[in-house]
Amino acid sequence: MTDFTQPRFDHPPRPMAQRVGAIAWPSFFAAGVCTMVFFAFIDPIALRDMTFPDLPLTRELGYSIGFFMFWAATAASSLFTWILLRPASRFNRALPPD
Repeated sequence: MTDFTQPRFDHPPRPMAQRVGAIAWPSFFAAGVCTMVFFAFIDPIALRDMTFPDLPLTRELGYSIGFFMFWAATAASSLFTWILLRPASRFNRALPPD
């Protein structure tokens, strides 16, 4: 039978820089690939004309906005994966005695 009175950790918590890097770097790479594939078929000026024709957006600004939107989406995906893969031993602790 497992003793849950003493907390046992699978491994020590990782430093914050390592956690942020594990989320930011893969999402940065994925955003770069998504940006290249998306803008290989879609012109930012044509997209602007269909969505916000009154805004003075340049092609370079369209590429930048697209990249950061892809980066935000892939970073959110990496963050949610990291949250779901945390070890359960950090949260499954015995209840305090009554």
